[in-house]
Amino acid sequence: MDLWFEEFQTNDMVISCRVLRTLHQEKTPFQNLAVIETVEFGRMLVLDNVIQTTVKDEFVYHEMITHVALNTHAKPEKVLVIGGGDGGAVREIVKHRSVEEVVHCEIDGAVIEASKKYLPEISCALDNHKVKIVVDDGIKYVRNNKKSFDIIIIDSTDPVGPAEGLFSAAFYQDIFDSLRDDGMFVAQTESPFFNGSLIRRINKDVSGIFPLTRLFLGNIPTYPGGLWTFTMGSKKYDPLDVDITKIKEMETKYYCPAVHQSCFVLPPFVKTLLD
Repeated sequence: MDLWFEEFQTNDMVISCRVLRTLHQEKTPFQNLAVIETVEFGRMLVLDNVIQTTVKDEFVYHEMITHVALNTHAKPEKVLVIGGGDGGAVREIVKHRSVEEVVHCEIDGAVIEASKKYLPEISCALDNHKVKIVVDDGIKYVRNNKKSFDIIIIDSTDPVGPAEGLFSAAFYQDIFDSLRDDGMFVAQTESPFFNGSLIRRINKDVSGIFPLTRLFLGNIPTYPGGLWTFTMGSKKYDPLDVDITKIKEMETKYYCPAVHQSCFVLPPFVKTLLD
């Protein structure tokens, strides 16, 4: 008998993947956690029945949420990752030689442990000497650490449950206060096809706090609609001013200097969301 995993990506749309086996399943204090092995996407991390990452397409998300900012900032030395218990963002950040410390703040330690065991190719940098893991509420953590970071990456789940507060104007103000004078942040901000009103609100909130706000895009097959947005707030540096000929080559599968430039070219329907 075939087994299928189904995620209702909206109330009216579902994605379904054939499952070979369930590798891990538990109810944590925060959510239902599972790691399943699928035919099409390989091992998949699922939280509350929502796909978080897969070994087949994770590189797009993790490279875009990190390298755009890291190659925009003049000298990123201290980076904070909020969420992202799978460790993929951390793996990309430690590739940058200027980075001296990565603080990884994840509210649910069970996600970290499951990822270490079942997603080693994604979580492989969590034991890196540059990485400090903090199992805590990211909202509280940034509030208690003022002017501490060059870059903050908000690698959150969807804006429901434990992650809902990570999409608020009050949180973006705390992020601003937690950044150094030339700091910047990047957050995943959902699908332009299905979350237009959320993207519009986030852009307005961030623009009201940061001198510079930019929206950019990546293509992630397992996320609703495939096309995904990321929002950047910066105190000083503009990713559009980066000389892409000076971006150092590194081992990536999606991000490259040309993509750094092109990901800010927004289709008219996405531009409309920001007007």
